[in-house]
Amino acid sequence: MRIAMVAGEASGDILGRGLIESLKTRFPQATFYGIGGPLMMEQGFDSLVPMERLSVMGLVEVLGRIRELLGVRRDLRDKLIADPPDVFIGIDAPDFNLGLERDLKTAGIPTVHYVSPSVWAWRQSRVEKIHQSVDLILTLFPFEARFYEEHQVPVAFVGHPLADEIPVEPRQREAREQLDVAIDAPVVALLPGSRGAELRYLGKTFLETARWLVAEYPGVRFLLPAANPARRAQIDELLQAQPGLPVRVLDGQSRLAMAASDVVLLASGTATLEAMLLKRPMVIAYKVNFLTWLLAKLLVKSVFISLPNNLAGRELAPEILQYKATPERLGAAVLERLRNRELLNQLQADYRGIHEDLRRNASERAAEAIAGLIRAGTGSGETGADAASVTSAGPESGR
Repeated sequence: MRIAMVAGEASGDILGRGLIESLKTRFPQATFYGIGGPLMMEQGFDSLVPMERLSVMGLVEVLGRIRELLGVRRDLRDKLIADPPDVFIGIDAPDFNLGLERDLKTAGIPTVHYVSPSVWAWRQSRVEKIHQSVDLILTLFPFEARFYEEHQVPVAFVGHPLADEIPVEPRQREAREQLDVAIDAPVVALLPGSRGAELRYLGKTFLETARWLVAEYPGVRFLLPAANPARRAQIDELLQAQPGLPVRVLDGQSRLAMAASDVVLLASGTATLEAMLLKRPMVIAYKVNFLTWLLAKLLVKSVFISLPNNLAGRELAPEILQYKATPERLGAAVLERLRNRELLNQLQADYRGIHEDLRRNASERAAEAIAGLIRAGTGSGETGADAASVTSAGPESGR
């Protein structure tokens, strides 16, 4: 059994690790290869290309590396068609994976896409391309599964692995003990993003927000996780321009920093889901290249950009974006959440309900749906639907 996979960034690497673990229990002799990160490689995954080569932020930023990315995809496609795997699984990275999946499916290789592109939010015409490209799509969220069912795309709602991994009840005290943070100290976690471009756009603003908060709320302390040594160097350079700030930089440990905090100030992305599952009040910010912002304004149909708000169907966390993301606006929103205990209690109740809905043993459900596709032989839309019924049939999938 040979299973090819492509993950394009850290969040996909996390999903890939859990999926490989679950697939191994069904196919103990399977080999896994393609493009993946360090967590997948710990499971024996053979990454033919460094995953970092696929990690690009923003519509405009992709253009500068389009030839390189197309070359990587072409080389991988040719290799997989010449020596076909039993199944190909694209994990997120839709702009890279969907075109690859379409070519592989045309060549008779069963294809699965794990993590839905945001077709419900923007570029809804992509749903037809998805239908042509995959035998089965695995979604993390129930509203996505409903969208694909309406468009007759074989789909399985599997839940989110982070919801399985993170306890339903918050564990702030334990996190503070691990980080040696005083139990009664007011703490804000700062997460301006794990990519270099995100840190360039938001790092200075977040530190200026911290400066504003220190003036308004004496005694507040900050935890700032660095995703890797390169981000640590960027953060250290930014901090040199902000002497005296009570900011403690951590190497990794972003989840622990959020769990230990009273409020999280963070960039929009997967971390917002993690903060919600940790039951932390949050303020969401984002800045991108101005042209990327204009294009997004034209194309995005969703009212919200963050997962917690989309899952709730209303604003649980303020989204302060682009030119509005000033230290004063961000600081005022954080300050409100530091002071308002009633708001904290309500948010935790809302977050708990969403958490329980997403807690479905996702990696196992995803692996079972994929195993059904593999056992059925060469993929087809009908086969994908049969596999999807393993995990998405029944009333609970429509929550």
